[in-house]
Amino acid sequence: MTITAFSTATNPARNQARVLWVACGAHALHDGFTDTLYVLLPLWQAQFALSYAAIGILRALYAGVMAGLQVPFAGAVRWVSGATILAAGTAAAAAAYLFLGASSSIAMLAIALVLGGIGSSTQHPIASSLVAAAYEGPRSRGALGTYNFAGDLGKMALPALTAGLIAVMSWHSAASIIGMIGLVGAAAIMLLLRSGTMERTARVPAIQPDTGEVRDRTGLLGNGFPLLLAIGVIDSATRMGFLTFLPFLLRAKGAGVPEIGVALTLLFAGGAAGKLVCGFLGARLGVLPTVLLTEGATAAGILALLPLPYGAALALLPVIGMALNGTSSVLYGTVPDLVTVQQRERAFGVFYTGTIGAGALSPALYGLFGDAIGLTPAMLLVAMVVLLTLPLAWPLTRLLHRTREERFADPK
Repeated sequence: MTITAFSTATNPARNQARVLWVACGAHALHDGFTDTLYVLLPLWQAQFALSYAAIGILRALYAGVMAGLQVPFAGAVRWVSGATILAAGTAAAAAAYLFLGASSSIAMLAIALVLGGIGSSTQHPIASSLVAAAYEGPRSRGALGTYNFAGDLGKMALPALTAGLIAVMSWHSAASIIGMIGLVGAAAIMLLLRSGTMERTARVPAIQPDTGEVRDRTGLLGNGFPLLLAIGVIDSATRMGFLTFLPFLLRAKGAGVPEIGVALTLLFAGGAAGKLVCGFLGARLGVLPTVLLTEGATAAGILALLPLPYGAALALLPVIGMALNGTSSVLYGTVPDLVTVQQRERAFGVFYTGTIGAGALSPALYGLFGDAIGLTPAMLLVAMVVLLTLPLAWPLTRLLHRTREERFADPK
């Protein structure tokens, strides 16, 4: 079963643009929900006297549920329209922030975070598949790059808005306002992607005499997808581990909540630019040089950040953001190159499950290290782990070239 975004009988270009804009808006909103938590974590630590490990577990509740439900929601398009799933998920994530606003205990926080994870698990597999279906062929990489870039706009906007609101009101009230914004977004998604304009189309691959070859060529275990997933897992674990520790590192440098909000905005602004720049570099240079550049720069940037005072750290954070998020733009855009159309929804679901799952587990694991060895050594560990992606990029590049050659040679 494959999502087809809009019927193209009336106005193909307009329908394509509508899919892309709505998907970008959903991505911005959901990524904003996810990363606003980094503004709230230090406040929860102070209010509830939490350890780094406990903070990591709270963060993992949201991301872990979000990771675990990627594939089920990707498969749900067989029975329910993508518009309905995406709008309902957005409403659930918004309701989670309303529940956060009413929370007065750790248990209530945990319930709200689980609800948020359920809601946000719909966005990545559904929205990315809608975009890939609307822009078939070579244009899909550029459209997916735009979609990924939009997520970083949300990472800049909602955490900055939340930090600004907290400067004049309680974090409970700020969370409630974010939830209300999300409800408006859910209504807009349902309105713009109304069920009458959506299609769900079953596409059955042609049966070939050599069924073993068909399984290999349409499955997710060949053509480099596992290597791509492994790089994505390590990259995501590094990014989430760094983001979890960053507010506490900044607080140790003397930053308050507004200053942490500014720092996160600068980091995410760099990340947004990194996705655009590295999407271009990935197309020009290929996967290997881009991964070597971005992951090496990430490790170097984290090491350089540790001894700097707050002012100098602010200047460095956009550069770190570019490297930290740059790899993901290349990785997401490569998923359609390694699988067939029939496997696309499942591939996106599996890829997001692995990367978001790694992002869910890494804060808890790094939190344990932080409690045991201290904040600075734990950040050093994060910087070292990201370098594990480098030896994986070389064989992935060779397999990617082989896959493209096979597809070019075989029009089927």
